[in-house]
Amino acid sequence: MPPRDQQEAPSITTLASREVYHNRWMRVREDEILRSNGQRGIYGVVDKPDSAIILPVDGDHIWLVEQFRYTIQERALELPQGSWEEDSAESPEELARGELQEETGLHAATMTFLGTLWIAYGFLRQQQHVFLATGLSPVGNDPDAEEHDLILHSMSIAEFEQRMLDGRIRDNCTLAAWALYRMHRERRS
Repeated sequence: MPPRDQQEAPSITTLASREVYHNRWMRVREDEILRSNGQRGIYGVVDKPDSAIILPVDGDHIWLVEQFRYTIQERALELPQGSWEEDSAESPEELARGELQEETGLHAATMTFLGTLWIAYGFLRQQQHVFLATGLSPVGNDPDAEEHDLILHSMSIAEFEQRMLDGRIRDNCTLAAWALYRMHRERRS
């Protein structure tokens, strides 16, 4: 990909923007746009602070969290993950360490940065920093109110991969983070 200053001009121009909703976790805006073909339109955008997703790998096992996800009205099994609130000033690694402890009660001796992903850039402006957590030790968890029903699971990596393959784990962030981890692991061997 060419450097940003050598890329083509955007094919959509923002003419106006108005905030529709705002809380400490997100901002929803509606932008009036002009497409390069001359057509005007509206684009809805959700802005959220950056987030982190953590792969807590302990030998041939991985730690996952299960919780009720309101938007899909189901319990979901996924990697620990979370985002900053609006005015947080932590580094991505500090966020990852905090989320790991908050959700699993684990501390990682080593956090390895694996990459950064856009979560759902068709409507959401939020990046997710991916970390591998190793050298795990229990320190006690401190779930927030949204995680009142969180259940911690440890399972073999083989079982984890099988659950992704058979559709029992469908969280796109978990699957994408696992793909980055697999590439990282294969390149190191």
